[in-house]
Amino acid sequence: MTNENSIEQAKEVKPKGRYFTFLLYPESIPEDWETQLEMLGAPIAISPIHDKDKSDSEFQEYKKAHYHVIYVAANPVTSHSVRMKIQRILGKESVAKVQFVKQNMENMYLYLTHESKDAIAKNKYKYDKKDIKELNNFDLDRYITLDVEDKDDMLNDICDMIDEHDLANMRELRRFVKRYGAEYNLPSMKIINSVLRSHTGLLRLYFDAVYQERKYGRTDYDKTTGEIT
Repeated sequence: MTNENSIEQAKEVKPKGRYFTFLLYPESIPEDWETQLEMLGAPIAISPIHDKDKSDSEFQEYKKAHYHVIYVAANPVTSHSVRMKIQRILGKESVAKVQFVKQNMENMYLYLTHESKDAIAKNKYKYDKKDIKELNNFDLDRYITLDVEDKDDMLNDICDMIDEHDLANMRELRRFVKRYGAEYNLPSMKIINSVLRSHTGLLRLYFDAVYQERKYGRTDYDKTTGEIT
């Protein structure tokens, strides 16, 4: 019976993925740990050192200092495979909590500095995003996936921005997003372009409307309500 159970367990397919996150503790990694990680060749993002996370214990004020790491595998692999790879270069005690990225990658990246919605809701200490380290051409935009509803919402937001701020062309839109995109919770222009690419006709209508109003100086409407006066 024991042998049969072993065979059945061996047949079980272990879950695989490409996006992982794990913790590294400074006292358990070698001095050249960043170089060692870079030599793996996988895109990696490393948080600022988290040394001001409040502890739930009454015996200490802060949790043990640690780094959050995002690891992007070239092909789907198991979390055990990632753990073993990190342990081989940094030591057996180096890595903890190797997990699949369950939330979207953008939210996980924001968590590196506690700027994700859940971290903000829990009033966690905010770290400086300038201290995030990216290795091997880590490019967040490449790992963000949007469903149909997300794309529709983004398109509506962009159209609203064009209308409300009188943006007459793509150059003005790009400059606006670069300066105010964070306030509107917008991603980079690279992602926005991927959404807008299939809606150029609609964008042209919005841009043309703004241009026509500029050219002819139309003022016979209430800009707040849109009603003709």
